[in-house]
Amino acid sequence: MSRTVVVIGGGYGGSAVAKALDAEADVVLIDPRDAFINSAGSLRALTQPDWAHNMFFPYDQWLRRGTVVRDRAVSADPGGVTLASGRRIEADYLVLATGSSYTYPAKPNADSTGEVLDDLLRTHKELAGSERVLILGAGPVGLELAGEIKEVWPHKHVTILDPAEQLLPAFPAEMRAELRRQLDELAVHLRLGTGLTAPPATEPGQAATFTVATTGGEEITADIWFRAHGARVNSDYLADGELTTRSPQGQVPVTETLNVRGYDRVYAIGDITDVAEAKMAGYAMQHAEVVAQNIIAQLRGEQPAATYRPLPHPMILLPLGPRQGVGQLPSPDGPVVVPAETVSAYKGADLFTGRFTEQFGAA
Repeated sequence: MSRTVVVIGGGYGGSAVAKALDAEADVVLIDPRDAFINSAGSLRALTQPDWAHNMFFPYDQWLRRGTVVRDRAVSADPGGVTLASGRRIEADYLVLATGSSYTYPAKPNADSTGEVLDDLLRTHKELAGSERVLILGAGPVGLELAGEIKEVWPHKHVTILDPAEQLLPAFPAEMRAELRRQLDELAVHLRLGTGLTAPPATEPGQAATFTVATTGGEEITADIWFRAHGARVNSDYLADGELTTRSPQGQVPVTETLNVRGYDRVYAIGDITDVAEAKMAGYAMQHAEVVAQNIIAQLRGEQPAATYRPLPHPMILLPLGPRQGVGQLPSPDGPVVVPAETVSAYKGADLFTGRFTEQFGAA
Protein backbone atom coordinates (compact mmCIF):
# COMPACT_ATOMS: atom_id res chain seq x y z
CA MET A 1 0.00 0.00 0.00
CA SER A 2 1.20 3.50 -0.83
CA ARG A 3 2.34 5.48 2.17
CA THR A 4 2.35 9.20 1.36
CA VAL A 5 0.59 11.21 4.07
CA VAL A 6 0.14 14.88 3.27
CA VAL A 7 -0.54 17.09 6.29
CA ILE A 8 -1.79 20.59 5.48
CA GLY A 9 -0.87 22.85 8.38
CA GLY A 10 1.96 22.64 10.90
CA GLY A 11 0.28 23.98 14.02
CA TYR A 12 -0.52 22.06 17.19
CA GLY A 13 -2.51 19.27 15.55
CA GLY A 14 -0.68 19.08 12.24
CA SER A 15 2.78 18.98 13.79
CA ALA A 16 1.70 16.33 16.28
CA VAL A 17 0.27 14.03 13.60
CA ALA A 18 3.30 14.56 11.33
CA LYS A 19 5.65 13.68 14.19
CA ALA A 20 3.59 10.60 15.12
CA LEU A 21 3.61 9.29 11.53
CA ASP A 22 7.18 10.25 10.64
CA ALA A 23 8.53 6.75 11.19
CA GLU A 24 5.49 5.04 9.69
CA ALA A 25 4.96 6.76 6.33
CA ASP A 26 6.29 9.26 3.82
CA VAL A 27 5.06 12.43 5.48
CA VAL A 28 4.80 15.71 3.59
CA LEU A 29 4.06 18.65 5.87
CA ILE A 30 2.82 21.80 4.15
CA ASP A 31 3.10 25.10 5.99
CA PRO A 32 4.32 28.57 5.00
CA ARG A 33 6.32 28.89 8.23
CA ASP A 34 9.78 27.57 8.99
CA ALA A 35 8.94 26.28 12.46
CA PHE A 36 6.21 24.98 14.69
CA ILE A 37 5.24 27.96 16.83
CA ASN A 38 3.90 27.43 20.32
CA SER A 39 1.61 30.43 20.09
CA ALA A 40 0.57 29.93 23.72
CA GLY A 41 3.83 31.75 24.42
CA SER A 42 3.18 34.76 22.15
CA LEU A 43 1.91 37.05 24.87
CA ARG A 44 4.87 36.34 27.15
CA ALA A 45 7.20 36.81 24.20
CA LEU A 46 5.60 40.22 23.73
CA THR A 47 6.25 41.32 27.29
CA GLN A 48 9.57 39.46 27.75
CA PRO A 49 11.53 39.44 24.46
CA ASP A 50 14.39 37.44 25.98
CA TRP A 51 11.91 34.59 26.43
CA ALA A 52 10.62 34.64 22.85
CA HIS A 53 13.02 32.06 21.38
CA ASN A 54 11.25 29.39 23.46
CA MET A 55 8.28 29.52 21.09
CA PHE A 56 9.98 28.07 18.01
CA PHE A 57 10.68 24.46 17.02
CA PRO A 58 12.05 24.38 13.44
CA TYR A 59 10.39 21.70 11.33
CA ASP A 60 13.65 20.49 9.81
CA GLN A 61 15.05 19.70 13.24
CA TRP A 62 12.40 17.22 14.36
CA LEU A 63 11.13 15.50 11.22
CA ARG A 64 13.66 12.70 10.63
CA ARG A 65 12.21 11.32 7.39
CA GLY A 66 9.45 13.68 6.43
CA THR A 67 9.52 16.51 3.91
CA VAL A 68 8.53 20.09 4.74
CA VAL A 69 7.10 22.22 1.95
CA ARG A 70 6.93 25.94 2.75
CA ASP A 71 3.84 26.92 0.81
CA ARG A 72 0.10 27.43 1.17
CA ALA A 73 -2.70 25.18 -0.04
CA VAL A 74 -5.12 26.77 -2.50
CA SER A 75 -7.19 23.66 -3.27
CA ALA A 76 -7.56 20.12 -1.94
CA ASP A 77 -9.28 17.01 -3.22
CA PRO A 78 -9.28 13.33 -2.16
CA GLY A 79 -6.09 12.69 -4.14
CA GLY A 80 -3.93 15.56 -2.98
CA VAL A 81 -3.38 19.29 -2.74
CA THR A 82 -2.57 22.19 -5.07
CA LEU A 83 -0.28 24.89 -3.68
CA ALA A 84 -0.07 28.64 -4.20
CA SER A 85 3.13 28.08 -6.19
CA GLY A 86 1.20 25.94 -8.65
CA ARG A 87 2.79 22.72 -7.44
CA ARG A 88 0.60 19.64 -7.07
CA ILE A 89 1.32 17.09 -4.31
CA GLU A 90 -0.37 13.71 -4.54
CA ALA A 91 -1.52 12.06 -1.31
CA ASP A 92 -2.55 8.56 -0.30
CA TYR A 93 -3.77 10.02 2.97
CA LEU A 94 -4.67 13.66 3.54
CA VAL A 95 -4.90 15.44 6.89
CA LEU A 96 -6.49 18.90 7.05
CA ALA A 97 -4.93 20.76 9.99
CA THR A 98 -4.90 24.42 9.00
CA GLY A 99 -6.39 25.65 12.28
CA SER A 100 -7.53 29.21 12.72
CA SER A 101 -6.18 32.72 12.60
CA TYR A 102 -6.35 35.16 15.49
CA THR A 103 -5.44 38.76 15.96
CA TYR A 104 -1.81 39.66 16.62
CA PRO A 105 -0.03 39.39 19.03
CA ALA A 106 -1.87 36.29 20.28
CA LYS A 107 -0.89 34.64 17.01
CA PRO A 108 1.99 35.95 14.88
CA ASN A 109 1.35 37.45 11.44
CA ALA A 110 4.69 36.66 9.81
CA ASP A 111 5.88 33.34 8.37
CA SER A 112 9.59 33.37 9.24
CA THR A 113 10.95 33.07 12.76
CA GLY A 114 13.08 36.18 12.29
CA GLU A 115 10.12 38.29 11.18
CA VAL A 116 7.97 37.06 14.07
CA LEU A 117 10.70 37.99 16.56
CA ASP A 118 11.15 41.40 14.93
CA ASP A 119 7.40 42.08 15.10
CA LEU A 120 7.19 41.11 18.76
CA LEU A 121 10.22 43.21 19.72
CA ARG A 122 8.85 46.23 17.88
CA THR A 123 5.48 45.91 19.64
CA HIS A 124 7.24 45.32 22.97
CA LYS A 125 8.96 48.68 22.64
CA GLU A 126 5.63 50.37 21.91
CA LEU A 127 4.04 48.69 24.93
CA ALA A 128 6.99 49.37 27.25
CA GLY A 129 6.62 53.10 26.71
CA SER A 130 2.85 53.14 27.30
CA GLU A 131 1.40 53.65 30.78
CA ARG A 132 -2.28 53.06 29.97
CA VAL A 133 -3.29 49.91 28.10
CA LEU A 134 -6.74 49.10 26.69
CA ILE A 135 -7.58 45.49 25.79
CA LEU A 136 -10.72 44.84 23.75
CA GLY A 137 -12.00 41.38 24.65
CA ALA A 138 -12.31 39.66 28.03
CA GLY A 139 -11.94 36.10 26.79
CA PRO A 140 -8.94 33.95 27.70
CA VAL A 141 -6.60 35.82 25.34
CA GLY A 142 -7.44 39.27 26.71
CA LEU A 143 -7.17 38.05 30.28
CA GLU A 144 -3.84 36.31 29.70
CA LEU A 145 -2.46 39.42 28.00
CA ALA A 146 -3.43 41.53 31.01
CA GLY A 147 -1.71 39.07 33.34
CA GLU A 148 1.51 39.05 31.30
CA ILE A 149 1.58 42.86 31.19
CA LYS A 150 1.08 43.13 34.94
CA GLU A 151 3.81 40.57 35.61
CA VAL A 152 6.40 42.78 33.92
CA TRP A 153 4.93 46.23 34.60
CA PRO A 154 2.76 46.09 37.76
CA HIS A 155 2.33 49.88 37.66
CA LYS A 156 0.72 50.03 34.21
CA HIS A 157 -2.99 50.90 34.13
CA VAL A 158 -4.68 48.02 32.26
CA THR A 159 -8.36 48.13 31.28
CA ILE A 160 -10.26 45.24 29.67
CA LEU A 161 -13.49 46.07 27.84
CA ASP A 162 -16.08 43.56 26.64
CA PRO A 163 -19.79 43.73 25.71
CA ALA A 164 -20.41 40.41 27.51
CA GLU A 165 -22.02 40.71 30.91
CA GLN A 166 -20.06 37.84 32.47
CA LEU A 167 -16.51 36.54 32.44
CA LEU A 168 -16.22 33.02 31.00
CA PRO A 169 -19.93 32.18 31.42
CA ALA A 170 -19.43 28.51 30.44
CA PHE A 171 -17.44 27.88 33.61
CA PRO A 172 -18.59 27.51 37.25
CA ALA A 173 -19.21 30.49 39.50
CA GLU A 174 -16.45 29.34 41.87
CA MET A 175 -13.82 29.63 39.15
CA ARG A 176 -15.14 32.94 37.85
CA ALA A 177 -15.16 34.43 41.34
CA GLU A 178 -11.54 33.43 41.84
CA LEU A 179 -10.67 34.95 38.48
CA ARG A 180 -12.26 38.25 39.51
CA ARG A 181 -10.40 38.15 42.82
CA GLN A 182 -7.04 37.70 41.11
CA LEU A 183 -7.76 40.42 38.56
CA ASP A 184 -8.66 42.79 41.38
CA GLU A 185 -5.43 41.86 43.15
CA LEU A 186 -3.51 42.70 39.98
CA ALA A 187 -5.43 45.99 39.68
CA VAL A 188 -6.79 45.08 36.24
CA HIS A 189 -9.83 47.24 35.51
CA LEU A 190 -12.75 45.33 33.98
CA ARG A 191 -15.50 47.03 32.01
CA LEU A 192 -18.07 44.35 31.19
CA GLY A 193 -21.42 44.80 29.49
CA THR A 194 -20.21 47.71 27.40
CA GLY A 195 -18.54 48.30 24.06
CA LEU A 196 -17.08 51.24 22.18
CA THR A 197 -19.14 53.72 20.20
CA ALA A 198 -16.28 53.80 17.66
CA PRO A 199 -12.92 52.00 17.44
CA PRO A 200 -9.72 53.78 18.50
CA ALA A 201 -8.28 56.05 15.83
CA THR A 202 -4.86 54.45 16.23
CA GLU A 203 -3.73 51.02 15.03
CA PRO A 204 -3.58 48.21 17.61
CA GLY A 205 -0.14 47.69 19.13
CA GLN A 206 1.06 51.20 18.28
CA ALA A 207 1.73 53.73 21.00
CA ALA A 208 -0.32 56.93 20.63
CA THR A 209 -2.57 58.49 23.25
CA PHE A 210 -6.28 58.39 22.40
CA THR A 211 -9.68 58.69 24.07
CA VAL A 212 -12.67 56.49 23.26
CA ALA A 213 -16.29 56.56 24.40
CA THR A 214 -18.09 53.46 25.65
CA THR A 215 -21.71 52.58 24.95
CA GLY A 216 -22.25 53.06 28.68
CA GLY A 217 -21.33 56.73 28.47
CA GLU A 218 -17.80 56.45 29.91
CA GLU A 219 -14.64 57.86 28.37
CA ILE A 220 -11.39 55.85 28.44
CA THR A 221 -8.00 57.37 27.67
CA ALA A 222 -5.13 55.03 26.87
CA ASP A 223 -1.72 55.07 25.22
CA ILE A 224 -1.95 51.74 23.36
CA TRP A 225 -4.63 49.13 22.67
CA PHE A 226 -4.86 45.49 21.63
CA ARG A 227 -7.64 43.50 20.03
CA ALA A 228 -8.29 40.19 21.82
CA HIS A 229 -11.13 38.73 19.79
CA GLY A 230 -11.76 37.61 16.22
CA ALA A 231 -10.83 33.97 15.53
CA ARG A 232 -11.27 32.84 11.92
CA VAL A 233 -11.06 29.28 10.57
CA ASN A 234 -8.34 28.84 7.93
CA SER A 235 -10.24 26.88 5.29
CA ASP A 236 -10.37 29.14 2.23
CA TYR A 237 -8.56 26.46 0.20
CA LEU A 238 -11.72 24.34 0.48
CA ALA A 239 -13.98 27.05 -0.95
CA ASP A 240 -14.05 25.43 -4.40
CA GLY A 241 -15.95 22.44 -2.98
CA GLU A 242 -13.62 19.90 -4.60
CA LEU A 243 -13.33 18.03 -1.30
CA THR A 244 -16.20 18.91 1.00
CA THR A 245 -18.82 21.48 1.89
CA ARG A 246 -17.94 23.81 4.75
CA SER A 247 -20.23 25.09 7.47
CA PRO A 248 -21.06 28.81 7.61
CA GLN A 249 -18.18 29.08 10.12
CA GLY A 250 -15.77 27.52 7.62
CA GLN A 251 -15.51 24.16 9.39
CA VAL A 252 -15.65 20.71 7.81
CA PRO A 253 -17.88 17.78 8.87
CA VAL A 254 -16.06 14.84 10.45
CA THR A 255 -16.97 11.42 11.79
CA GLU A 256 -16.08 9.92 15.16
CA THR A 257 -12.84 8.64 13.60
CA LEU A 258 -12.15 12.23 12.45
CA ASN A 259 -12.50 11.31 8.80
CA VAL A 260 -13.91 14.05 6.62
CA ARG A 261 -17.38 12.72 5.92
CA GLY A 262 -17.46 10.64 2.76
CA TYR A 263 -13.76 9.72 2.70
CA ASP A 264 -11.86 6.94 4.41
CA ARG A 265 -8.39 8.39 3.74
CA VAL A 266 -9.04 12.07 4.37
CA TYR A 267 -8.97 13.36 7.94
CA ALA A 268 -9.37 16.71 9.67
CA ILE A 269 -8.15 17.83 13.09
CA GLY A 270 -8.27 20.90 15.28
CA ASP A 271 -10.14 24.13 14.73
CA ILE A 272 -11.16 23.27 11.19
CA THR A 273 -13.43 20.43 12.35
CA ASP A 274 -17.11 20.74 13.26
CA VAL A 275 -16.53 18.85 16.53
CA ALA A 276 -18.79 20.50 19.12
CA GLU A 277 -16.18 21.77 21.58
CA ALA A 278 -14.11 24.85 22.29
CA LYS A 279 -11.28 25.29 19.81
CA MET A 280 -8.15 24.74 21.88
CA ALA A 281 -4.63 23.50 21.20
CA GLY A 282 -5.01 20.63 23.67
CA TYR A 283 -8.00 19.25 21.81
CA ALA A 284 -6.21 19.53 18.45
CA MET A 285 -3.38 17.41 19.83
CA GLN A 286 -5.85 14.81 21.07
CA HIS A 287 -7.37 14.75 17.58
CA ALA A 288 -3.87 14.15 16.21
CA GLU A 289 -3.44 11.05 18.38
CA VAL A 290 -6.70 9.57 17.04
CA VAL A 291 -5.85 10.29 13.41
CA ALA A 292 -2.31 8.92 13.74
CA GLN A 293 -3.64 5.68 15.24
CA ASN A 294 -6.19 5.32 12.45
CA ILE A 295 -3.73 5.96 9.62
CA ILE A 296 -1.21 3.53 11.14
CA ALA A 297 -3.96 0.91 11.31
CA GLN A 298 -4.82 1.49 7.65
CA LEU A 299 -1.16 1.28 6.65
CA ARG A 300 -1.08 -2.13 8.32
CA GLY A 301 -4.18 -3.30 6.49
CA GLU A 302 -6.41 -2.97 9.53
CA GLN A 303 -9.66 -1.12 10.10
CA PRO A 304 -9.30 2.26 11.81
CA ALA A 305 -10.92 1.97 15.21
CA ALA A 306 -9.76 4.99 17.25
CA THR A 307 -12.56 7.48 17.89
CA TYR A 308 -12.79 10.93 19.37
CA ARG A 309 -15.53 12.09 21.69
CA PRO A 310 -15.46 15.60 23.11
CA LEU A 311 -15.47 16.01 26.88
CA PRO A 312 -18.90 16.68 28.37
CA HIS A 313 -17.55 19.72 30.22
CA PRO A 314 -15.10 22.33 28.98
CA MET A 315 -11.60 22.46 30.38
CA ILE A 316 -9.30 25.44 30.62
CA LEU A 317 -5.95 26.51 32.01
CA LEU A 318 -5.88 30.30 32.07
CA PRO A 319 -2.65 31.73 33.48
CA LEU A 320 -2.38 35.35 34.59
CA GLY A 321 1.39 35.46 34.34
CA PRO A 322 3.66 32.61 35.48
CA ARG A 323 2.31 32.23 39.02
CA GLN A 324 -1.39 33.11 38.99
CA GLY A 325 -4.43 31.97 37.07
CA VAL A 326 -7.55 29.80 37.16
CA GLY A 327 -8.51 26.49 35.63
CA GLN A 328 -10.90 23.61 35.29
CA LEU A 329 -9.70 20.09 34.50
CA PRO A 330 -11.48 16.76 33.99
CA SER A 331 -11.46 14.07 36.67
CA PRO A 332 -13.13 10.67 37.12
CA ASP A 333 -15.78 12.38 39.26
CA GLY A 334 -16.41 15.25 36.86
CA PRO A 335 -14.75 18.59 36.23
CA VAL A 336 -12.79 20.17 39.06
CA VAL A 337 -11.74 23.76 39.58
CA VAL A 338 -7.99 23.88 40.19
CA PRO A 339 -5.97 26.49 42.11
CA ALA A 340 -3.39 28.92 40.77
CA GLU A 341 -0.56 26.58 41.81
CA THR A 342 -1.91 23.86 39.50
CA VAL A 343 -2.38 26.29 36.62
CA SER A 344 1.21 27.44 37.08
CA ALA A 345 2.60 23.91 37.25
CA TYR A 346 0.75 22.68 34.16
CA LYS A 347 0.96 25.78 31.99
CA GLY A 348 1.72 29.18 33.47
CA ALA A 349 5.33 28.66 34.51
CA ASP A 350 6.66 27.72 31.07
CA LEU A 351 3.60 27.83 28.75
CA PHE A 352 4.21 24.21 27.68
CA THR A 353 7.80 24.89 26.56
CA GLY A 354 9.05 21.76 28.32
CA ARG A 355 6.34 19.62 26.77
CA PHE A 356 7.14 20.77 23.25
CA THR A 357 10.88 20.57 23.79
CA GLU A 358 10.35 16.90 24.61
CA GLN A 359 7.99 16.33 21.69
CA PHE A 360 9.64 18.50 19.04
CA GLY A 361 13.23 18.66 20.24
CA ALA A 362 15.99 18.25 17.69
CA ALA A 363 15.93 14.88 15.97
